[in-house]
Amino acid sequence: MKSRLYDRSWALAPVNAGAYRPWLIDRGSLTQRIADRCDRFRVEVIFQGLRKPTRDESFLFADGGRSRVLVREVYLCCGDTPVVFAHSVTRPRDVRGPWKALTGLGSRSLGSRLFTDPRVRRCPLHQKKLTAAHELYARALQRTPRAARSLWARRSLFVLHKSPILVTEVFLPGILEL
Repeated sequence: MKSRLYDRSWALAPVNAGAYRPWLIDRGSLTQRIADRCDRFRVEVIFQGLRKPTRDESFLFADGGRSRVLVREVYLCCGDTPVVFAHSVTRPRDVRGPWKALTGLGSRSLGSRLFTDPRVRRCPLHQKKLTAAHELYARALQRTPRAARSLWARRSLFVLHKSPILVTEVFLPGILEL
């Protein structure tokens, strides 16, 4: 893992995030927080497989992101409404070791694994306002009927036995209705 823990375009504290701010700074389980406010919480898996990391994830990988990494993308839904697009990346070799449980999650949330294992260490949350120029923006909005000029996102690095997994959560407009 490189010495720098984050892409510098992600900030430690959101500025002018409005109603999204409480969601962006909460260090607890986002899955649990949504499930507590929702009658029918579910996880919808969009993609899980090998893919190149986004430009602002390349800091995490020794080759600067030139190789493919394991990517998992899901929607956290309240009923039929996606409220969060979650995107996680890790090195493929780590799913044969510390993050082996990632491959068998199916429609369970990654948070169910991260927040129940006391050995997992969470690094600070970072936030960013994503625009159409960001690689995750269009993927996050695939199932959202509302257009959004920008989307707030947060990310955090989780570490288990020196193996990192970077989790990015993009808040969709429906989150404000919870």
